[in-house]
Amino acid sequence: MVIYSSDQGFYIGDHGWYDKRWMYEESLMMPFIVKWPGVTKPGSRNRNLIQNLDYAETFLEMAGAPIPGDMQGRSLVPLLKGQKPDDWRKSIYYHYYEYPSVHMVPRHYGIRTQRYKLMHFYQFGNEWELYDLKTDPDELSNLYGKPEHAKLQKRMKNRLAKLQQHYGDDSDISEKPDSWKAQMRGKK
Repeated sequence: MVIYSSDQGFYIGDHGWYDKRWMYEESLMMPFIVKWPGVTKPGSRNRNLIQNLDYAETFLEMAGAPIPGDMQGRSLVPLLKGQKPDDWRKSIYYHYYEYPSVHMVPRHYGIRTQRYKLMHFYQFGNEWELYDLKTDPDELSNLYGKPEHAKLQKRMKNRLAKLQQHYGDDSDISEKPDSWKAQMRGKK
């Protein structure tokens, strides 16, 4: 098996910023090309949402080794075999928290689905961005706070909170419900 990937996308000056640690598409999207003779169909293309945290589980499954229960990713083997698991993730979570540092990218986190992306730049207080990646793939028109997108905004925030809870990310819990805060503090 041969895999070609990268740690982050390519990002030079898009959106007026620099560095590759932003959640914008230029930075978030990463190449993932696989050649697995006899398993992965040559020329096939899968559009499921995957993350680099899936790699370890994939390699363990391929080696026939057990996958520890506390790992956060999923094996990509079913996808590489051309299967379409009904329970595959519908969204991914991103969080960058290394500020201040040499990169000087502000702390932010967010959720990306196939179509939408919601980002919270908590480094700046309460700055949010919401994009429809189908109609605005370059993420130039922030929909956050617009009345016609209030239901989408609420739905995405709820999904974001569930992912943060799933991954045990209790940073910036000021906006979370008290029951969620208590549950997260109980995990420590």
